[in-house]
Amino acid sequence: MKTNTGRFFEDYRVGETLVHAVPRTVSGGERALYHAMYPARHALYSSDEFARACGLPQSPIDDLAAFHVVFGKTVPDVSLNAVANLGYAEGRWLAPVYPGDTLRSESTVIGLKENSNGKSGVVYVRTKGLNQRDETVLEYVRWVMVRKQRATDAPDPQVPDLARAVSAKDLVIPPGLDFTRYDFRLAGEPHRWGDYVVGERIDHVDGVTIEEAEHMIATRLWQNTAKVHFDATFREDGKRLIYGGHVISMARALSFNGLANAQMIVALNGGAHANPCFAGDTIKAWSEVLDLAPTSAPGVGAIRLRLVAVKQGAAQFALKDAAGKYLPEVLLDLDYWALIPV
Repeated sequence: MKTNTGRFFEDYRVGETLVHAVPRTVSGGERALYHAMYPARHALYSSDEFARACGLPQSPIDDLAAFHVVFGKTVPDVSLNAVANLGYAEGRWLAPVYPGDTLRSESTVIGLKENSNGKSGVVYVRTKGLNQRDETVLEYVRWVMVRKQRATDAPDPQVPDLARAVSAKDLVIPPGLDFTRYDFRLAGEPHRWGDYVVGERIDHVDGVTIEEAEHMIATRLWQNTAKVHFDATFREDGKRLIYGGHVISMARALSFNGLANAQMIVALNGGAHANPCFAGDTIKAWSEVLDLAPTSAPGVGAIRLRLVAVKQGAAQFALKDAAGKYLPEVLLDLDYWALIPV
């Protein structure tokens, strides 16, 4: 048999490393398509001149675009037969990705836990994206629920002990980054590091209705081959599940209104796709400031944010019910660190 039907839960072993196929050279085309699909307007990723004024050689590819490229490489080996992508932890962006860089991905299986129904299980992997110089540009842990194909004995559950958050001292600042000449007028907002306080919540106001066509473009662009995103017969309800990364990027783009100067994402502390998103849902977003930390880079501070994406009908800033369960209107709960001028 020459075709690939994908891995099922019983095919994984803790400790094995998966070298994912088809490296990809990124270009300005990825940037243009990314900015066409999302209302992305952060200045550092839009202008070479703005980036040079901030000490970088040119404008990098958006952090989440680099994440999607690396993530997409992993799908045929990790989540082709997934029921759902469940969460993220211990993510760090270690080097900017520039047009012309070639990215590839590797994942190591770090945990397995069969579900009580015996029909699926959760696979934990640590993934790293590497460039053409074999430098790791980003790394993260994710866990995904994967179908079983055969009746097999359940492996002993091994659930990795993951950090609740990346420590501020472990954030990697791109070499040369300097916000002392940061132009707030060109960036679009005057708000700097000292203007935010822990516990503050920001309603990003705007909303975007998700369309089937743009989701299909996104999954094809990132070469995400998970069947739940393409094949309408794969789910019992006959719906194609919107790729979670599409929701992440849409919410991040919406957060520009109120967080225009939270420029570079440098860590992904945790995240959950709380409920499924489908075409026709209108996404809105709000953020909560979780922490603030100084950095050693001139003029650069770090801000830790909770980014929440909700669909129509959600109450303002509502997240969980009294039992601690996500409300049905909540689509995404993402905890990340970003760099912002002081």
